[in-house]
Amino acid sequence: MKWKIDDIPVFVAIVEQGGISAASDVLGQPKSTVSTTLTRLEHALGLRLVERNSRNLRVTEEGEVFYRKALLILDQVREADATAAGMSAEPSGRVVAAMPPAFTQEVVAPHIAEFQIRFPDVSLDLVLTTQGIELLRDQVDLAVVVGPKVDSDLISRVLVAGPLAWVTSPSYASTHDLRGGIDQIRSHIRICEKRYGRARMPVRVDGVQTQIDLSTGVSHVNSPLVAREAVVNGAGVSALPRLYLRESLASGRLVEAFKNVTFDLDASVLSVVYPHRRLLSPRLRVFVDFLEEICRQR
Repeated sequence: MKWKIDDIPVFVAIVEQGGISAASDVLGQPKSTVSTTLTRLEHALGLRLVERNSRNLRVTEEGEVFYRKALLILDQVREADATAAGMSAEPSGRVVAAMPPAFTQEVVAPHIAEFQIRFPDVSLDLVLTTQGIELLRDQVDLAVVVGPKVDSDLISRVLVAGPLAWVTSPSYASTHDLRGGIDQIRSHIRICEKRYGRARMPVRVDGVQTQIDLSTGVSHVNSPLVAREAVVNGAGVSALPRLYLRESLASGRLVEAFKNVTFDLDASVLSVVYPHRRLLSPRLRVFVDFLEEICRQR
């Protein structure tokens, strides 16, 4: 490693303060020293981290990437320093996480108080979105996304993997014949999650692989909770992840239908993704571990 770790806090201050002069004021160092440190770091890395002129400073794309790594390095340095000093390095700081609304409401929200009690110095900033992967670059620390590993540059840990189930309301089941194959079930499907609204959704009928068209003649919604409530109130039959069915099936608000028409195992997958493995900060590590823990309880 050609660059010095002591130069990292200076670079972070330059980025966060928006310039060399402002960074020198915060750091209590001469402007010339801060400028020299930045030049030395860029030379050692062989990268242009910022573009600067007499009027302003702009962080380059390479600088943005190195800045995010620098923050994680500083987290690790602080943790190592605390351990070396014989202190317990309690996780602290803010975790910014992008998560699907349904997952947040149904799985995470009931356990937020528990997390706060266990980690009082960690604050959560939860961004509810189905496009979390697009926010990872600049806006969030981690994201919970539908599906397994999506990018070779990201670390992915599966939180939930399970099949879908066909469900309907008890009143609908009592007034309709819910037996048969593709032709029979198709006439009862009136709403489904958008991600399952494919022209060739793979299923098995009595173990034989085939496909079902859920792209036309079906209302689509990007929330499993909305589809679930629609079905509870008489909107025919729908395929939903079992993750969101436990309470409804147990209480009798929903019943299973067309058990002979099944999906391949792990048709519904939720994963947590983040940019780095080795430099995962303490506050992010405890939150990721916490997500895995509460998902195992489902």
